[in-house]
Parts: sequence; structure tokens; C-alpha cells
Amino acid sequence: MGKEIGGDGFTGDDFVRFRHRLALETQHAHDAYSRDEFADDGLVAGFELEAWLIDEKLLPAPRNVSFLARMASPLVVPELSQFNVELNGTPQSLCGTALSQLESELTATWRQCLCIAAADGSSLIAIGTLPTLCEADLSLASMTPSRRYAMLNEQILALRGGRPLTLDIAGIDSLRTTHTDVMLEAATTSFQVHLQTPASEAARTYNASLLLAAPLVALAANSPFLFERALWHETRVPLFEQAVDCCDPGHPQHLRVTFGSGYLAADPTALFAENLSNYAVLLPFEMPGPLHSYAHLRLHNGTIWRWNRLLIGFDESGRPHLRVEQRVMPAGPSIIDMIANAAFYYGVVRMLTRQTVAPELQLPFAVASDNFYRAARYGLAAQLHWPGGHRRTAAELLERELLPLAREGLSQLDLATDDIARYLEVIAGRLRRRQNGAAWQLAHYAKHHDFFRLTADYLDHQRRLMPVHEWPI
Repeated sequence: MGKEIGGDGFTGDDFVRFRHRLALETQHAHDAYSRDEFADDGLVAGFELEAWLIDEKLLPAPRNVSFLARMASPLVVPELSQFNVELNGTPQSLCGTALSQLESELTATWRQCLCIAAADGSSLIAIGTLPTLCEADLSLASMTPSRRYAMLNEQILALRGGRPLTLDIAGIDSLRTTHTDVMLEAATTSFQVHLQTPASEAARTYNASLLLAAPLVALAANSPFLFERALWHETRVPLFEQAVDCCDPGHPQHLRVTFGSGYLAADPTALFAENLSNYAVLLPFEMPGPLHSYAHLRLHNGTIWRWNRLLIGFDESGRPHLRVEQRVMPAGPSIIDMIANAAFYYGVVRMLTRQTVAPELQLPFAVASDNFYRAARYGLAAQLHWPGGHRRTAAELLERELLPLAREGLSQLDLATDDIARYLEVIAGRLRRRQNGAAWQLAHYAKHHDFFRLTADYLDHQRRLMPVHEWPI
């Protein structure tokens, strides 16, 4: 949800001034890209992991304020609810042992978090949606004390004219409910993978990430349950889209959480122009600084949650760079599973970006979008279309075509041979067993019919750092 910001309230003039500055920064970004002022350096990898704090009874524990005070780490920060936190990784140049370095750092941070949480009888769990979560847990009483979160809630409801948010998901079971605030969003936690890319390759990388979103969400799915109902294999997708829905009913393409409106052409900053044209400002805070700091552009961009999001950052010299944030993957099931998912993404997106004929020219955007929602709903069994006229299940596409591409892409990046073998064997094992996190959870519940036992067994396997394809039912 981003950094804390100041201010006590908004006036009409605040919105006018913010949009004026936003327009200037958006034009500046376009001009700077045209002048080759964005970094064209090599690839850099990073991630954000959202996790749950739970108590001894395996229920959400709204204790992140005291937990974070004791943790006192810049790598661990608050999230929307008091029972969620976010763990960050130090960006790594994507070569050599970058993948194992990301894993080692995350493992060390995770173990430190577990020790800190244990001091007040809490624990941490990385899972897309928590099986023991109750709808009553999602109220403003559990919102993290933060002006940013309070004002996001206020502005989203204002854009809806005060209408409550409706959650309506039809899957294995069905769920329909209403909420008068945005706290439904706190029911979703993700593993967001970042890829800083040369500016000249940003548009192709973004498009490749859109293509890859469907098989990637099928591979990583880990969110089948919400409020004791089995819904989609990756229920986070419809849940998040509906939890912050503040668009004009006449313009559903302007959803704040969306797959997007199309592929990018040559200029990736077109996405920022789309933000300016199509999305109402939620947080009109004026911030000091030059146009090239892009402070208002970045704040506005942070309130539009495309499943693949383009971000502007800065290197140590202050030069701007572009990176893709791949948001489709849920948290969990294990640390090695998540790093393996990241490795798979980095390898395949490298190959798709470098193909002579852009694969996005061979698959209409509408088909890529339909693929994504099919994969989120049905997981590895989803029927997907792929460039070249292929139509097969996600599992078959991953196993026969994309896993070899991942291996070749990682090799081209000159990543350590042992790392490539280790992480891609995790992916291969998952595909052989057809057991990702969602499949394991559904099978476990079908056998034991107990969400608390499911959560306890999941937590035990996660603590043992076992990849999910090795988890017994």
C-alpha cells in the first residue's frame, strides 16, 4: 500500500493542484524517455512478501504495531491491516548467485520475524488467503494506524458515493457479501516480484509479463479458501479486484485493480498517461521537489493496482529507471517455492522479451486477459491459449514449453548453474505431482474437513522449509 504521508484532509483545490503537478510530471516522464534519460542498464531482481500474523489459536493477530517496533528492521514494514506485515528483499543484479542470495536473505529475515513474533505468542504465516479468517476480522478496528490507509478508505468510498463494496465470487462454492470499507483487501497477501529492466526493453518486458501472468498464477496458486468457502484456486484475484472497486459503473475498464487495457507500444510511459487520463486521484498530497522526482506520478501510480505494474525508481546516482512489478503470485507456500517462482518468471520473461517476433503480436490482448482469469479460477487444470496456436492445460504448457524456456533464459543471464538446477527442479517437481499450494489445501480439506488442522499442518510444513510438492496430505 506504500509509504506513510502527511496531511489531515482534502479540499477541491488540493485535487486541482495535484492533477496539475501530475500532468506536468507525466509529460516530463514521456519527454525524458524520448531523450533516453532513463537507465538502460542490466536486469535487477527484487521482491516484496506480504505475510500474516497469527495467534496461538491460528487466528489473525492484529499486533503488527508492537511487532514492528520490536523488529525494528527497514526490510519489514506495515500493511493495511494490523495482522499483516511486508518483508522486502535487497535488490540483486540478476546474475551469478542472485537467486540464492535472495533466498538466503529472505530466510534470515523470516526466521528473525518468527523469533520476534514468538515473544508475544504470535507466529508468521505466508499464505495467499488465511483459511481461519472470519469476515468479522476485516473491520476498520483492525486497520493499521496510518493516515494513508484511512484516507484511501475515505476516498474510495467517496468515489462510490458511499455505496458499500460488494463481494460476489462464483467458484467451486459461491460467496456474496457486502462491506462498508476497504478492509476486504487485507484478506489477500502476495509475493510481488520486481524486475528492473533496461528502458529500451521495458515495453517488451511488460508485455511478456502480461502473457506470462496466466501460466504463472496457475503455477503459484495458493488461495483457494475465503470465509470457509472453496472458491477460485487463486481467490486473491477476484477478491482484490472487488475489494477496492471505486470505478464509474459506466467505465468498468477503469477498475483500480485490473489486468490492464492492452499491450504497450514502444513508449512504456504511455501507462502513466493512461493513469492521468482514466483514474481519479485518491491521495492529492502536494510534495516538494523537482518534476524529475516524479513524486506525484509515483504516488498516483501506487493507487492503481494493475496485476502487472510499471514503476519508476532511481539508482544511487539519482538516474531514473523502470521496473515491472509482477503482482499475480500469492504468498507461500514455502520460501524455496517463492524463489523458484521468481526464478521461473525471470527466465521465461527474458526469453519472451528477446524473441525476434514479439509473442504479444501472436496472442490478442483479450485472449491473454481471458487466460489470466481462467488460470486464477482453475489453476493447473485451466485451458490456456498460447502464441503459435497452442491450446492446452496450464500444467502441460508449463511442463512442455515454459519450463525449458525458463532454463534457457536463466542460463543466458549467466546465473549460477547450481541455482538454476535447484529452483527449476522445484518447479518440475510441482508439475510432476500437479501439487501447488491450492491443490494441497483443497486435497487436505477434502480429506480432513478441518480448516484449523489445514492451517496447522501448512504452518508446520512451511517452517520446515519444504517445497509444496513434497508436502504430505
